[in-house]
Amino acid sequence: MNNLMQLISLNMVFTTLRLAIPLTLASIGGVFCERSGIVNLGIEGMMLFGAFGAVAGTYATGSPWLGMLVAILVGGLVGLLHATLCVRFRTNQAVSGVGINIFASGLTVVLCRAIWSSDGISGDVEQIPSVTVPLLNKIPLIGPFFTNQSPYLYFTVAIVAVSWFVMYRTKVGLRLRTIGDHPKAAATAGINVTRYRYAAVVLCGMLCGMAGSFLSIVQSNLFVKEMVAGRGYMALAATIFGGWNPLGSFLASILFAFAQAIRMNISLNIPDQFLQMIPYLLTMLVLMGVGRKVKGPQAAGDITD
Repeated sequence: MNNLMQLISLNMVFTTLRLAIPLTLASIGGVFCERSGIVNLGIEGMMLFGAFGAVAGTYATGSPWLGMLVAILVGGLVGLLHATLCVRFRTNQAVSGVGINIFASGLTVVLCRAIWSSDGISGDVEQIPSVTVPLLNKIPLIGPFFTNQSPYLYFTVAIVAVSWFVMYRTKVGLRLRTIGDHPKAAATAGINVTRYRYAAVVLCGMLCGMAGSFLSIVQSNLFVKEMVAGRGYMALAATIFGGWNPLGSFLASILFAFAQAIRMNISLNIPDQFLQMIPYLLTMLVLMGVGRKVKGPQAAGDITD
């Protein structure tokens, strides 16, 4: 009974929302990237670079807000690398993404040793503090959502709303979806397919960098080797499960985050390792059960135009 009450408690809601933030940001980045026809398996590496960039930027400037901007910039540069490899040099997109993951895994450890003389762990840095929104925190029922919350929560909600609006209510979104399905038709209509693809992949990298910064300067106050811990692959699964829709990706991220939150809020008489497996097992089941049924961008992975 106690576990059931914990499952529907406000603490469970806030834990789920907090864990959903990096998944949501990265999965929406994946939506923009794949809607442009570029497959991105490098989300994990982009998040890892963002996590490192946030700590390094905060360490260098003393400001976690500037650290966040560094993370976004670093993520954007990695996105530009992926776009250049895939669009200009027509590299296999899956190979490029996996290469970014491996590159991030190795380079962040090397940079940790160069900056902090430590293998795979940085020094402590300042975190982005939680905020309370005046007046809104006094509203009954919803007041707790505006009390002592991370600014990233509000950024994420705004990004979800803006991304959905851009994707389905603007010419930019219409053109991007057309490029993902019929790039040759889009090019015939005068749309600069290459420019849109570069912009979409760079935007994906920036959102992934921001997602990584949440892990290192909000959820924690230092960088640790491989601290993304598979969240990039969960974000990719959320992109697919959400139907390549920003709102759908957000809801899918909530589901995966809920699976993670169970371990933190529920006490069961089973080994903790089994509870840690739940979100990853759910990710695999979603990909096996839904991956073959959902219809993604038809030209994803094809840049023969």
